[in-house]
Amino acid sequence: MSETAMTRREWLLTDRPQSRLQARLGRAYVAWRRFTANRLAVFGLLIILGMVFLALFAPLLAPHSPYVGDLAKSRLMTPGEAHWLGTDDQGRDILSRLIYGSRLTLQVVLLVAVIAAPIGLLVGTVAGYAGGWVDAVLMRITDIFLAFPKLVLALAFVAALGPGIGNAIIAIAITSWPPYARIARAETLTVRNSDYILAVQLMGASPWRIVLRHIMPLCISSLIVRVTLDMAGIILTAAGLGFLGLGAQPPLPEWGAMIASGRRFILDQWWVAAAPGFAILVVSLGFNLLGDGLRDALDPRGSGQ
Repeated sequence: MSETAMTRREWLLTDRPQSRLQARLGRAYVAWRRFTANRLAVFGLLIILGMVFLALFAPLLAPHSPYVGDLAKSRLMTPGEAHWLGTDDQGRDILSRLIYGSRLTLQVVLLVAVIAAPIGLLVGTVAGYAGGWVDAVLMRITDIFLAFPKLVLALAFVAALGPGIGNAIIAIAITSWPPYARIARAETLTVRNSDYILAVQLMGASPWRIVLRHIMPLCISSLIVRVTLDMAGIILTAAGLGFLGLGAQPPLPEWGAMIASGRRFILDQWWVAAAPGFAILVVSLGFNLLGDGLRDALDPRGSGQ
C-alpha cells in the first residue's frame, strides 16, 4: 500500500475527526469494508447492478422487439442462435422480454420503497415518540394490516382499484409499510429518553422538529436494511399479481405475467415459463444477499476493524 493510500486510510479511520464530513466519510468507509468482506453480499450487489445495467440499456441490449413477434415462423421456438432463450406463444423473443421486464421490476421495487418506507418511518417515529393514545391508535392500525397476508391484502386492494401496474404498485406499497413502522417505533423507543434527545428538548425544539431532524435519521440505517431484504418479497408479490392478471397487463413484459402465459406449455415448451421464473429467482437472491451484507455493514455494534 502506498504512503498516500495509507495516509488517507488513517485520515478516514481516525477516532478524532476534525469535521462532520470526515466523521461521515469515516463511517462510510468502515461500512464499505464490512460489506466488501462479505463475498456473497458483493455477489448480490453485482446481480443488482447487472439488472440495473440491463434496464438502462434495454433498447441497445435486446436483440428483438419485446412486443412484436412472428406467429407464422417463430412461435414457440426452442432456444437457439436466433433466439437464445426461445420464443413464446406469440412468437416474441423471450430474452428481449426479460430484458425489458427488468425495467418494470425495478420500477415496482423503487416506487414501492419510495412510497412505503417514508410512511412506515413517519408512523413509527411519531408513535414511539408521542406514546400514549397516539401510540396505541397507530400501532393497532399497524396490527390490522399485519394480520393479513401481504399477497391477500394486495389482491383485495387491486380488486378495488382495478388491474394495472400503477394500481399494483399502490396496493403493494399499502401492504408494505407496517413492518417499517414497527422497526422505526422500536428504534425511537430506544433513543426517546436519551441524553441527546433530552438536550434537544431543553433547547426548545418542537416535537415535530425532534422527530424529523433528530430521531428519523437514527432509524434510517435499520430501515434501509429491512427495505433491501423486503425487495425480494415485493418482487414476488408483484409477480403474483401479474400471474393472476391483476398486475401489468399484456403486452407489457412483466415476469409474473410471462409465467402465467407460459404455464400452458410447461410440459412441452418448458422454457417459456422457466426463463422468467429463473429471472425472478436470481434477482430475489441478489436482493437477499445484498440485504444480508447491508445488515452486517450498518450494524453499529460491529467492530469496524
